[in-house]
Order: sequence, then structure tokens, then C-alpha cells
Amino acid sequence: MGHSTASFLLLSLLLLSGTSYLDTVTLGFCSAGANVGCMDIERKALLKLREGLADPSDRLSSWVGVDCCKWRGIGCNKTTGRVDSLNLRNPYVDVSESDDGTLPALGGEINPSLLVLKDLVYLDLSMNNFGGLELPSFIGSLEKITYLNLSGASFGGVIPANLGNLSKLLHLDLSNNAVESDLRWLSSLSSLRFLNLGGANLTKAAPYWLPTVNMLPSLLELHLPGCGLSILPPTLPHINFTSLLVLDLSANGFNSTLSPWLFNLTELVNLDLSRNNLNGELPETLGSLTHLKNLDLSENSDIGGQLPRNLGMLCNLQSLKLSINKVTGEITEFIDSLSICTISSIERLDLGFNRLIGNLPNSLGLLKKLRYLTLRYNSFQGSIPESIGNLTSLEEFYLAENKMGGVIPESFGQLSSLVAVDLSENTWEGVITEAHFLKLRSLKEVSIQKASPNISLVFNISSKWIPPFKLRYLNLRSCQLGPKFPAWLRNQTELVTVVLNNAKIADTIPDWFWQLDLLLDELDVAYNRLGGKVPNSLRFSYPANADLSSNMFEGPLPLWSSNITTLYLRDNFFSGPIPSNIGDVMPSLSDLDISRNGLSGSIPLSLGNLSLLTMVLSNNYLSGEIPHFWNNIPFLYIVDMSNNSLSGTIPRSMDSLGSLLYLILSSNNLSGELPSLRNCTGMKSLDLGENKFFGNIPSWIGESMLSLLILRLSSNSFTGSIPSQLCGLSNLHILDLSHNNLSGHIPRCVGNLSGLKTSVFSDKDTSYLYQGKLKVVAKGRVQDFDPTLYLVNSLDLSNNNLSGEMPGELTSLIKLWTLNLSMNHLTGAMPSRIGSMESLETLDLSVNQLSGSIPQSMVSLTFLNHLNLSYNNLSGTIPTGNQFNSLVDPSIYEGNAALCGYPLPDCQVNGGTPQGPSGGGEDTGFKMWGFIISMVIGFVMGFWGVCGSLVISKSWRKTYFHFTDKMIVACIRKYQGAQEI
Repeated sequence: MGHSTASFLLLSLLLLSGTSYLDTVTLGFCSAGANVGCMDIERKALLKLREGLADPSDRLSSWVGVDCCKWRGIGCNKTTGRVDSLNLRNPYVDVSESDDGTLPALGGEINPSLLVLKDLVYLDLSMNNFGGLELPSFIGSLEKITYLNLSGASFGGVIPANLGNLSKLLHLDLSNNAVESDLRWLSSLSSLRFLNLGGANLTKAAPYWLPTVNMLPSLLELHLPGCGLSILPPTLPHINFTSLLVLDLSANGFNSTLSPWLFNLTELVNLDLSRNNLNGELPETLGSLTHLKNLDLSENSDIGGQLPRNLGMLCNLQSLKLSINKVTGEITEFIDSLSICTISSIERLDLGFNRLIGNLPNSLGLLKKLRYLTLRYNSFQGSIPESIGNLTSLEEFYLAENKMGGVIPESFGQLSSLVAVDLSENTWEGVITEAHFLKLRSLKEVSIQKASPNISLVFNISSKWIPPFKLRYLNLRSCQLGPKFPAWLRNQTELVTVVLNNAKIADTIPDWFWQLDLLLDELDVAYNRLGGKVPNSLRFSYPANADLSSNMFEGPLPLWSSNITTLYLRDNFFSGPIPSNIGDVMPSLSDLDISRNGLSGSIPLSLGNLSLLTMVLSNNYLSGEIPHFWNNIPFLYIVDMSNNSLSGTIPRSMDSLGSLLYLILSSNNLSGELPSLRNCTGMKSLDLGENKFFGNIPSWIGESMLSLLILRLSSNSFTGSIPSQLCGLSNLHILDLSHNNLSGHIPRCVGNLSGLKTSVFSDKDTSYLYQGKLKVVAKGRVQDFDPTLYLVNSLDLSNNNLSGEMPGELTSLIKLWTLNLSMNHLTGAMPSRIGSMESLETLDLSVNQLSGSIPQSMVSLTFLNHLNLSYNNLSGTIPTGNQFNSLVDPSIYEGNAALCGYPLPDCQVNGGTPQGPSGGGEDTGFKMWGFIISMVIGFVMGFWGVCGSLVISKSWRKTYFHFTDKMIVACIRKYQGAQEI
């Protein structure tokens, strides 16, 4: 609006200046006067111009015949018949092709024959494509020209200095070309009223651009966005361009405060200083710009302070953009000031991404012309004011990511012009009814989502209600819409995005929804209790996301549109084989997660035809060998096929996956020696636990996978020693080599595992980490870690044949949570500095041959809550104090005959350190072991009789538990049916 006003004023001034060409020029298809025709010399000059131009869409086909004044784009003086305007602007600016499919832009070269047109005052070649052609220097000889527009025409090179000869020039637009200049020619254009050099490289002129521009006293509009000026001078002693209406200096990299001279331009209508690095507080002198209609200071990042009091007194202000800054304080006083204007003009208010606080004032409802209100990503509190319903012109309302809450007022339903609303990531409460949508006839986009699964907002809408709107975008996450599937969607035939995530819907998706014939880009109904079979009838646009995770869907996997790029069907009851043609029917798939279902059969070869990035097939009943199609999927970075019944070896072709970050193959029946995966240099998680691999642990793991975070090779049959190369994995925070047949000493270089010394991750890292679900022995039992896996620091070498002493270097791992060295053949004393492992929560050294006393430094382990030192040769007094006062289970220390002190019997007073048992000690030990063996045999026999078949057969075990799950679901549904009756 402000720009249009400024342009109108500029045209008015052109008329008043005595310039007569606007009255005498005929543009486009207009013909010359009846008695005067085109001069032959000028007609020939134009034909030469045409010869040099490339015209793929034949725009100049009308350039035939004697009278060139009738040609397209040619204007002639009605009196003299001389050509005075040439308008070859591309009319198809917003399309890549014209109606007949050809490229509409002109190209080629510009012939100097233009100089024959001595009376030319208007030249427009904008929005064409001259392919980097240098700006013709002869244009500087068109001495009568007053209007020159070469914008967006793909010119290049240096702006000719002889443009400074165009002393009559009023309008110059060279924007959006790859040109550069030092601007030394500019000061000669004293008549210039409009200047746009947007996108030109003016870095050479950065030190003096402002004094140069200041020599243009007639200037009304100045557009220099993205010119690399970098310096915003703090002072300007004398301002010549006091009539300036429009100033655009956006995206120049200014790194300073707002210069005071800006606020002396009291005629300004538009001021754009966005996308710079301006800082400091907004000055009160902003209030001196009383004609201002559009102010844009957005995306400066460091503009701070509170909103100036005088800013609210700019009653002509139509658009205020201050987003992406550090503005603080409340907005009540500012809104109050705007609201008392005789006629409040504000239409757009963008204060998003700042540090604003407080409540939204009731006076907000007095800004009756407001159309766009953006307050997202601040710290506003309280509820939406009841007066919001007065903003009947409001079209867009963005309030996401604040600290607001309470009840959404029913007056919200009065926003009859509302098109888009986003209230996400606040803590709304109460009930949404039909009244909240009463007059929202224009509504197209609704988003109310929360990352937290806690639900406090309930939709209570009648199944018979027919909405007055037709939505395109619906995003409701962690809001209660159930238990029934929302029937009011029945008439929403224009939906493109449907998100009903964690909506407490316990129902089947009705047939009418599948039959709406929607063309979707997203369908997300995850984390509900939806059931039934899923048809193949849905249509999707490209690209599209479908997420049906964590529901109760059953039957075969659906095969949808070829446009789907991400498909998440995990944690349902889908059964049967993965369709053999899945890669052919959905060739655009990049992310596939069908884990935690009842899928069986082999992995189809057609998956190798996809350009997959992630493939998660875990927790199914898949069998057979891993296919050899990995050479065709070079950008795959997640492979998770854990908890299946896959057999055979790891294909050597997996070494071609240079982008692979996560390889999770645990809990299968895979065997053989590990093939080389040296090319997977970015690997972050390698989990091959609970298989049948054998041979030595390869040294290349420590040589090539230097980014490794998790290495789990437990419960296999690896032999040999622990390779010292593993010590080079500086980011490793979980190392599990337990339950193998490893021998030799624990490498002393284990102290080099710096990932167990410092925190590997910051809060910003966790958003992209996928490390799967991992079993870790902690606090004496196996625990599953999933979303918090990145926080776990564990070292488990238990159940091997390791010997020698515990290396003292272990004690430098001060961020280690869990250390398990149990069931080995370790000897010698525990390291005296073990108390320096300040983060240790679990320590298991049981069933070794450790000797000596328990180090007194262990009292410093204030986080220790699980300790097992049983069945060693430890002696002396058990330490007391801190955590040892709570570790009172005698089994922690049993099997150490020479230990004493609470919770074991007290130490002998006169004998010093207790002596080992004498006399019948060996006999007693023999009886104890005999008792233990007989008890174990009895337990095994009983267990075998009841559960043996489930333990032996993995497929039977999975079938049994899957059957149990189905029985539970059937009981729940039967119970729900009884409740409804």
C-alpha cells in the first residue's frame, strides 16, 4: 500500500515536471496518429535490433510492415512520428513458459542501432534473459532518455560510467542483475527521482555511498537492498534528499545502531532496514516519522530494548515488522497507543521471535483493520483476550511457542475473515465447541499442537455439526478429539494436510474418510488407538508423508501412491509378508519404518530399487538372509533390522554404504566373521549384539569409524583380545563387549575414551540423534533405553575370559555411569583412585579374583546406587559413609570370606584384619556349592517343563506374545463395547 502511494506521488511529480512524453507516447499495441507514420531510418534501426535478439516465443512477430509505430512495444510521438518509447518487458514474469509452451524471455544481443532513435525517452528491457551480457555502454549516449528499466534481465559486468551522462534521467532500475559499480557516476544524475540497484555489488562504494546519494536532491525512492554496502554512516551533516518517500537498505550487513539522520527524513512513507545486523535499542525518535506507513526492521537479531512509547503514536502505520530480534518488555502501552488513534491504520503487526512478555491487552481488539498478527516465539502469558472477536478483518493469527494458557474464548468464532491460525506449543485448557468456529467461513489452516503428550484441550463437537469452512491444513497434536473419529471432517473435501496425532481416538477410520478422494501431502494419525484394515485407496501429492504409527491397525501393509516419500507404520498389528513389489509401487520412498508389527517372510529385493535414507524393519518375524542390494542405496544412513529371525552373514556390499550412520542388526541369528565395513567412516552406532558372530573383533572398527558413539557386540562368540584400536574412538559413550569369549588384559589405553570423560552432546545435538532402542545392563538388570539413550554412558566387558588387573586408567572415565567387569578372571587390587569416577551409578566387579581391600575413596561415589563385589578375594573392613550407608544388602559382598563390617559381621577387635576361614572351610564351601548346584538343577528342570519351548524357539516365543497382545486388545474392545451399551 505504501509503495503504491509513493509510486503515485512519483508519477504525479513527473507530470508536474513538464515532461511531456507520458502524454505523447503510445505503448504496447497503440498506433501513431493518423497523419504521421514511422520514419524509415528508425524502422530499419528497429529491424537491426530485432536481428540481434533471441525471441523463442516470437513476441516480435508484429514487427513487419512499413509503420513501426504499430509494432508491439513501440511508442511514437503523435506529432513527429519519431519513436520515443521502447517497451520490451517480459509480460510473463511469473511463469517459466508462455501459453504455447515456449520460453517468453528475450535474449541475445542489443544492437547499437538503438542510437538512431534520437527521441527515445522510455526504454524497458526488464525481466528478460540476456545471459550475463554486459550492460551496453552506448545506452549512456541516449541523452534524452528519462525512464530506463533493465531490471531482472540477467545482465552482468560493470555498470557503464557513462550512464552519468543521462542528465534527464528520472527513473533508473538496474536491480536483480549480476552487475557491480563504484557509483562515482551517480552524482551527475541530479534529476533522478527513482533509483533501484538492488542486488548489485556496491562493496567498492561502501565507504562513501551515502554522500554520493545525498547529491541527488530530487530523489523520492531509493532501493539498495542486498548491495554489500556494510557501512551505515552514523552522521550526515546536511541532508539534500529531504523529499525521500521510500528507503530500502535491507540485507546489506550493517553492523551498527540505527543512525540518527534516518529520523530526519520526515517525509518517509516506507523504511526497510531488515536482514542486517543492526543492534541497540529502538529510539524514541522513531515517532518523528509521522508519515510512515511501512516499517521493517525484522531479522536483525540484535535490536533490543522495549518498544518505544512514540512508536504507538504513528497513526498512519500500516505495517510494522520487528520479528527475529531481541525486543523485550510488554506490548500493552504500545497497543494502547495505537488503539487511540482516530483511525487506526495498522494492518500487519509482526513481533515474532523476540523476548516479549506479559499478557495480550484487551485494547488489541480495537485495531479493527488488523489483517496479519504474528506474535509467535515470545514469552507471552495469560489467555487470549475476549476482545479478539472484534478483529473481523484478521486473516492470519500466529501465536505459537509462547507461555500462554487458559481457555480459548468463544469470541474467537467471530473472526469472519480468518484464513490461518497457529496456536501451537502453549498450554490451552478447557473445551473447544462449535461456537469457536461459528463465523470462520474463510478458514483454511488450523494448527494446535504440543510436543508434550499431556492433553489439556478437548474438542467437544457434535457428530452432526457441519463446519462453515473448507480446510486445507489441519494439524491437531496432543488435543483430545476422540474417542470417536471426528465426524465433522466428513465435508472437508479440500484437505491437503491431516494431522490428528495423539488425539485419544479409539475407533476405526470410517469408510467415508477413505472415500473423500483427497489429494494429501501428509496424513498423520499416529499415537491413537485406531484399528481395522487400511485400504490402498488414498491419493498423495509429491512429496508426501504418511504416519500411522502406534495404533492397532491390522491386515497387510497398505500400498499407497507412488508419491509417498516417508512411510511410518511402526507399532501396529500389520501381518503377512512385506509386499514383494513395495519398491515398484512406491518408488519415491526415502524413509521407511515398519517396525514392531507382525510381518513375516523375507526382505523383498525391490527395496533395493528405492533411494532410501532410512530403513527400519525391526521387531518383526522376518527371516531369511539379508539381501545383497546395498550398492544401489548409497545415501542410506539408518538400517535397523534388529529383533527378527534373519540368518546368514552380513553382505559385503554393505561396505558401499558410505553415508551409513546407524547399523542395528541385534537379536537375530546372523553368523560368520564380520566383513569389512571400512568405508562406513561416519558410523555412529554399530549394534550387532545377540547373534552368532565369531572370530576376532576387527581392528578396523577403531581405525575407520572414528565418529562411533555406540559399539555393542555382546552375546556373540567373539574370541581373541580387545583390540587397542578401540581406544581411539574418542566419542564412544556405550561400549558393550559382554557375553563373548574374549581373553587377555583390558587395554590400559581405555583411559583414552574421552567420550566417557566429557559430555559428548549438547542439548542442540539430541534432535537429530537416532540410536535406536538399546538394552543396557544398569542397576543390576537389563534396561531398555530409547529416547534417552544419548544420555547413557556405559562400559560392559562382563562374561568373558579377561585376566590381569583392572587398569588404573579406568578411573579417569569420570562421566561413566555403568561399569560392569563381572564374571571374568581379573586379579589384583581395585584401583585406589576409583572414587574419582564421580558419575558412577552402577559398579559390578563380581565373580572375579580381585584381592585387597575396598578402596576408601569409593565413599566419594555419591551417585552409586548399585554395587556388586561378590565372589572375589577381597578383605578388610567395608567402608562406611555416604552411599555405603544405603548399600546394606549382604549379597553385595558375599563370597569374600575375609571381608567384614556392616552389613557383614563386625571385624575382630583383637585380631586386626579377620583371618580367612580355617578347619572345615573347604568342606563348607563344597557344601555351599553343592547346594547351589542342586538348586539350579531343580530350577532349570521346572523352568524347562513350563517355558522351555518358548525359550528355545524364537518364532514360537514371538507368536505367543503376539497372540497375547491380540487377546488383550480383544478384551479391551469387548470392555469398551460393554461400556457403550
